[in-house]
Amino acid sequence: MGITGSIVLAADDPAALARFYGALLEVEPQQGLSPSHWRLPWPAGGWLEVYGPSRSRPQQRQQGRLALCLQREADGTGTVARLNAWISRALHLGASALDPARQESFGAEAWLLDPEGNRLLLLVLP
Repeated sequence: MGITGSIVLAADDPAALARFYGALLEVEPQQGLSPSHWRLPWPAGGWLEVYGPSRSRPQQRQQGRLALCLQREADGTGTVARLNAWISRALHLGASALDPARQESFGAEAWLLDPEGNRLLLLVLP
C-alpha cells in the first residue's frame, strides 16, 4: 500500500473551522472519525483534517512559519481583482487580514489569519 498524506489543523471549534475552509475551497466538509473531527478534500490531493485536540493532550495556538496556501487561476478580471474578491469572501467568513493584497512577479498574494489564528496565504496565479 502506498503512502498518503494530509494536512492536520487543531481547532477550538473544528466544525466552524471546517465550514470556513469548505467555503473557501468550495467543497462540503465531511464528518470524520469523531464528532470533533472534520475533513475536506485538499486541492493538491489528500485531506485537510480539522480536529479538536484531546483534553489530555491540548494544542496551544502558536504563530510560526508554516501556513496553508490556497491558489486559484486569474480570470478575465485580472489577478488582483480576483484576489480582492477572494479576500472579501474570507473576511466575511471570519478571517482577518495580515497584509494588504500585493502584486508579485508570480501572481497576486495576500496573507490572512483564519478564524482560529492560523496563517493563510491566498494566491492568484496569472
